[in-house]
Amino acid sequence: MLALVAEAVHNGCRKKKACEALGLSLRTVQRWKRGGATDQRRGSRAKPANALSETEKEEIMSIMNQPVYRDKTPHQIVPQLADDGRYLASESTMYRLLRESQQLAHRQRSAPAHRYEKLPRVARQPNEVWSWDITYLNGPVRGMFFYRNYSPHCS
Repeated sequence: MLALVAEAVHNGCRKKKACEALGLSLRTVQRWKRGGATDQRRGSRAKPANALSETEKEEIMSIMNQPVYRDKTPHQIVPQLADDGRYLASESTMYRLLRESQQLAHRQRSAPAHRYEKLPRVARQPNEVWSWDITYLNGPVRGMFFYRNYSPHCS
């Protein structure tokens, strides 16, 4: 990108216009020239005060793997534990722990639900695809439809 901006400036274009043509701000190009194009952001290195210890993580995992909760999701486990007057962790924390220990899978005896995608019907020539309701037809852009109001009163 810097080379393209430099080439445009060399050929007589103003730097700001060259940056705009590439979708960049002039300030970004100046920063890249000064410090290189590497990402210099640094996230927080502090450990959160409420982070779970290893023993707490092991306790939560052992409870989730007990026979009573083995085939339940965290969405079901948290309320059950709350009914017993216990709070170990949030649902999202339990899901994260299951993911970390590679146990995040279908936890019930039944087979997981299958989600079948409805296949689109595509007409490549006239009279190839018929439908009982053609009020909304897919357009060339996702979310855009062709609409025709069929009214019994129209002639």
